[in-house]
Amino acid sequence: MKRRLEVQVKPNSKESSFEEQADGTWIARVKARPIDGKANAALIVLIADHFRIRQADVEIQRGNTSRRKCVEVELPE
Repeated sequence: MKRRLEVQVKPNSKESSFEEQADGTWIARVKARPIDGKANAALIVLIADHFRIRQADVEIQRGNTSRRKCVEVELPE
């Protein structure tokens, strides 16, 4: 089952976390800096760990260079 997530990324945070907000969007705090795609890679790892899926099942659809991203995840049935 595919699911789309609207994610607000906060790079260079002290701790990594992934939380759903009341409006259905997500806030992702990652330790990585937004240089050379490191924050995007950290985001993929964070989402995969949260949903207990493979990193290959997480794809950034929109917002590769933005803090606001649309991410598609492939969840098991």
